[in-house]
Amino acid sequence: APDASIVGLKVLDAHGAGNISHIIAALDWVLTNHQQYNIRVVNMSVGAGVYESYWTDPLTLAAKRVVDAGVVVVTAAGNRGRNAQGQPQWGAIVAPGNAPWVITVGASSTHGTTLREDDTMAGFSSRGPTYLDWGAKPDLVAPGAGSVSLAAPGSTLVASLPHMLFAGQVPTASIPYLSLSGTSMAAPVVSGAVALM
Repeated sequence: APDASIVGLKVLDAHGAGNISHIIAALDWVLTNHQQYNIRVVNMSVGAGVYESYWTDPLTLAAKRVVDAGVVVVTAAGNRGRNAQGQPQWGAIVAPGNAPWVITVGASSTHGTTLREDDTMAGFSSRGPTYLDWGAKPDLVAPGAGSVSLAAPGSTLVASLPHMLFAGQVPTASIPYLSLSGTSMAAPVVSGAVALM
């Protein structure tokens, strides 16, 4: 969505950790400021465990307030598609992706080809039904395995994942690209498509 402006709200620290209250505060900020900044889509590449119904969970209800105000909320399904033994598991969609009022995105894998017929849901991608409420989720999948994007020199990701860095075709002062996998990579693909719509 090349004409879209981006408003970034930081809810996690440099190590990817944070509190649900920070995510709720960010959603409340969007609710208060969406008209001033013309926010039409929220991408949530974050999630939390499901411990109660989406009708009582403060995080899913915060997302509902934003949706009820006319903003589309797109959220990652989570990366809990396999258990500790590596076997597929179901019922592992994270909040707020378990709620019916958000668009929940799982990750697909191209298996490194340009052919569509070999695309599959990525093994790590969380699958429904949702825990406790037994809803059909994710709503859709988008590319999320081996996604390549810009690397931020000096960032925690660059420092902790040097084996995932890729050079471009033009020499630069630092390695410019980083490859990551996860539903957090897939959700923005859908957010961009929603912004185009």
